[in-house]
Amino acid sequence: MAIFDREIDITRNIKTIEWLKSELLTDIANLFKVLVNGMKEEVRDSIAETLSNIILICYLLGRRLGLSYNAIELKIGNKIKLGLIEEHDVEKYYGDLSELSKHLNSSRLKAKK
Repeated sequence: MAIFDREIDITRNIKTIEWLKSELLTDIANLFKVLVNGMKEEVRDSIAETLSNIILICYLLGRRLGLSYNAIELKIGNKIKLGLIEEHDVEKYYGDLSELSKHLNSSRLKAKK
C-alpha cells in the first residue's frame, strides 16, 4: 500500500510542477502583453501583480523541485553580491542591486524581530 501512495505522491508532484510551469509561462506572456502598451500609470498595479505572481511561482516551483526557500534566497543573495562585485550595468547606472540588497536585508531584520 505504501508504494501505491508514493506513486500517487510522485504523480501529483509531477502534475503540480507542470501546472506551475504553465502558470509561469502564462504570467510571463501577460507581462509582455502589458509592457507592449508602455509603462503607464494605469498598468502599474497590473505589472506589480504579474511580477509578484512570477516570483511566487518561482519559489513554489523550486520547492516542488526539491529546493528550500532558503536555498533559493541564498542564491539570489549570491547573485546580488556577484553583480555588485562585477559592477553589473543595472548597478552601475541605477544602483538597483544595492537597493535590492538593502531591501532584502531590512526585510530579514524585520522578520527576526
